[in-house]
Amino acid sequence: MADLDDIRDGDNFGLNSPADTSKFYLKGMNSMGWGLKNRMSRIFNRASGRTVMLAFDHGFLMGPTSGLERIDLSIAPLAEHADCLMGCRGSIRTMIPPENTQPVCLRADTGTTILTEMNHNVLLGEEEMVRMNPSALAAMIAVGDAATEARTMANFSRLVDIGNKYDIPVMCVTAVGKDMARDARYFGLASRVGAENGASIVKTYYTEGFENVVACTSVPVVIAGGKKLPEIEALEMAYRAIECGAAGVDMGRNVFQSEAPVAMIKAVGAVVHEGMKPQEALKLYESLKAEG
Repeated sequence: MADLDDIRDGDNFGLNSPADTSKFYLKGMNSMGWGLKNRMSRIFNRASGRTVMLAFDHGFLMGPTSGLERIDLSIAPLAEHADCLMGCRGSIRTMIPPENTQPVCLRADTGTTILTEMNHNVLLGEEEMVRMNPSALAAMIAVGDAATEARTMANFSRLVDIGNKYDIPVMCVTAVGKDMARDARYFGLASRVGAENGASIVKTYYTEGFENVVACTSVPVVIAGGKKLPEIEALEMAYRAIECGAAGVDMGRNVFQSEAPVAMIKAVGAVVHEGMKPQEALKLYESLKAEG
């Protein structure tokens, strides 16, 4: 059992010693199987080693939130501009055309809504997950939430077992307890726990000191977009995360709630894949928006 009186913050993250990617271009994947690597290569651009994931899984707990009233009208047109689509089985089945060839990251847990106490999630059935033909599976861990941490951790570990059975990558979506600071210490803790429990991808929030979060996590880290920000702020956040070593973004509201969602996802893509600076990306966004 860990000694809670002697938890010392890490201070040697080896920031000048990059992870070994000599056998495969993504961090932490050298020893993985062919199937998992193949699926990861669908999600992460092989030239940049990064991804722009489009998250629209919000409906399972938020209902028809702004921008997701009609996924067939708001998300389906964006699909070709994303490297990967992250959504729930219902929306994918009913509103994403089956001829879509973009990889899908299936939200594989479900539970309570924003109207009640959140995070009391359960997993979908194993056959149901595989039937959806996902390139990745995703579930949340609620680190530091006394009521739900154990349940979500067990869910996640079970999902990794299922993913390993079929060589399907699993993305850990990190959440931290309401009493925990939203800083690199706790997001680093949550991200490391996800990786230690077998995640192939970790999704977490950008914060100051994010280079340490990335360094201590042995698999690719993508950032959540979070609440809607002004376009320049969302582009700056993506740029800073990439500068810190993030392997991409998994954005939702900062894309589909934008006044020009197609222009925004293209601008985010330019930041992630081309290293475009935020002001340049904003000009790209405004130009594409003007073109309609």
